[in-house]
Amino acid sequence: MGRVAKQLPEQGVIEAARDHLKQEGWAIVPNVLSESEASHVLKRLWAAKEASAARGESTHLPHLDPNDSNVRVFYLLELDEIFQELIVHPSAISLVQDVLGPQFLISNFTANIARPGSKSMALHSDQSIVVPPPWHESWALNVIWCLSDVHKDNGATLFIPGSNQYKTQADVPSNAPDLLVPFEAKAGSIILMDGRVWHTSGSNITDSEERALLFGYYTKGFLRQQINWTARLSEEIKEGLSEELKEWLGLGVAANTGRAGDIVYNYLEKQYPKKELVAAL
Repeated sequence: MGRVAKQLPEQGVIEAARDHLKQEGWAIVPNVLSESEASHVLKRLWAAKEASAARGESTHLPHLDPNDSNVRVFYLLELDEIFQELIVHPSAISLVQDVLGPQFLISNFTANIARPGSKSMALHSDQSIVVPPPWHESWALNVIWCLSDVHKDNGATLFIPGSNQYKTQADVPSNAPDLLVPFEAKAGSIILMDGRVWHTSGSNITDSEERALLFGYYTKGFLRQQINWTARLSEEIKEGLSEELKEWLGLGVAANTGRAGDIVYNYLEKQYPKKELVAAL
């Protein structure tokens, strides 16, 4: 298999996920990829990690992770076409548009592989990093691809239930570490997480399991992206992208211009016919 499937899970599963995401700030959709597809993508991810390291890109960031048992792979879209397919997968895009509307941008796409011995990072919400409080609505959404079975012991992402309702950092309780629970899912699932949900990576306390996740980070179209794709992607890669993906990456001269509202210019004479305009003077 060279490419990932494009079929959607059963409509009832998507609808249930949509409702849960809206109410709770997260949802899990199983079987978006088959077991063999998830395994195939995982092999491609390890190849991408090697390619990234060969180019001198760091796969360990000390300011994020306590040790190098956490492997991070950045700029996935330029490393393998299979990641270009996943970031626009219909299951993901359908739910992204439910939360963010049609005018969204792909802000980032990265991988985090937790090997045995990896430790937890700092507690945070992704939206709090890019948007000042108060956080009254969702302006960001993570789509997390599970390439392996994910559970608490092998480093599942930990989150605070109900934290999508926090409006400021002062709302985060002093006993936040005691409130964390894991996102647990089978390989091939996607986890949807509202940008306001407070979370952290879990510690991998197993002897031999590796937990591999991909993080597709989408935002409202008026927010500055974490990655400047115009600067990062080569001309060869950009030329090979679909027009749809180019639009969602904010490529081109206009970038994200006009994404905050109505992009149709209603000139004065169209808004106010001549007789109405004269009467108003």
